Amino acid sequence: MNRRFQFAVVASSTCLVVLLLFGAVRGRSASADSPYNHLGVYSEVLSRIKADYVEEPDMKAVTVGAINGMLESIDPYASYLNADQYKQYLKSKETAPKADVGLTLSRRFGYLSVVDALPGSPAAKGKLTTGDVIESINNVSTRDMPLAFSEMLMQGDSGSTLELSVLRVRKTDAQKVTLTRAPLVYPPVSGKLVTDQGPEPIGVIQTYTLSKGRVKDIAAKIAELQKQGAKRLILDLRHCSTGDAEEGVALANLFMDKGLITYTQGQKSTREDQQATAAKAVTTMKLAVIVNRGTAGPAEIASAALLDSKRADVIGERTYGNAAVRRAIKMDDGGALILSVAKYYSPAGKAIQDTGVTPNVVETQADADPSAQDLDDDSQADVTVGDKPSVDTMMRRAILTIKQ
Repeated sequence: MNRRFQFAVVASSTCLVVLLLFGAVRGRSASADSPYNHLGVYSEVLSRIKADYVEEPDMKAVTVGAINGMLESIDPYASYLNADQYKQYLKSKETAPKADVGLTLSRRFGYLSVVDALPGSPAAKGKLTTGDVIESINNVSTRDMPLAFSEMLMQGDSGSTLELSVLRVRKTDAQKVTLTRAPLVYPPVSGKLVTDQGPEPIGVIQTYTLSKGRVKDIAAKIAELQKQGAKRLILDLRHCSTGDAEEGVALANLFMDKGLITYTQGQKSTREDQQATAAKAVTTMKLAVIVNRGTAGPAEIASAALLDSKRADVIGERTYGNAAVRRAIKMDDGGALILSVAKYYSPAGKAIQDTGVTPNVVETQADADPSAQDLDDDSQADVTVGDKPSVDTMMRRAILTIKQ
């Protein structure tokens, strides 16, 4: 049985269980909307599995699977940690960061899914990319593995190895990938002046994270490029999937002197608006932002704000969708739920975690081929994807867009 069929079976089975549960609940009286009736259905299903399944089931595994399936159905970044896992989780928060492989993860079909691999990291060198599914870590299945726990497994001593079984995009069978952990070093904010794309020089700024302090570095690069004569600006947020939400808000504010940047809202948290402050804006230059499937979190908050406010054109692919306030909620058994308690919304009212950010100028990255040479030389930008030279079609489109 090939791997894609296995995943289809898993996904179909999960959907069937969900449909059966909801069907049982909806088939009752109106009072079935009570959570206690939902629990009754759940308990009955467990009882039937234990009594009637073809063989004696591992009820602990069944219960954990049900919990994780329930969490994944509402939040691909949620986790249930048992008491021992939660202790390890708390300990990991207190100790200095270890070496890592550079993966940002979520869940899909019950397994781990790659959001992005940090450029230059062991994961990127192993050619892991957005959409790849990790079936196992060191021969331990990631099926129903808590996301927060899997992220801890990625860490370890520098030089130690990690073996992953990976179902890659466009590949039929899983492949074994061995990664060597290393200290993660985010490349610094880069800035360059492009002077051969028309009479007005274009500044290009790129960052791979929006961790604390990054927006100050970006503001400094903007000032530097303006002194060099930049009249237009391209902000490259591709593969920017980590950081702090506050930095995403601050990044948008560099280019906005007024208006709503984002707001948070949850079932038990009232709406909280984040407005742009004129004193924090640093430039009025025409702006374009480049995003891709690996753009997530704070970078999405900034991109959505700049797009909805019409402050910038956003070029590229729809972003991943990951912007929420998460908390660890301790359970009576000593474990914990790591759960989204509020979502970040775009100024237009879209929940970023649900929809991502869809560019107003859609462009995908294409490898170099003869057909890519039909545009003038001054509209092309060359990059290297892995070891293969390629035309950076997104950058090329951003330059064409900002020149208009």
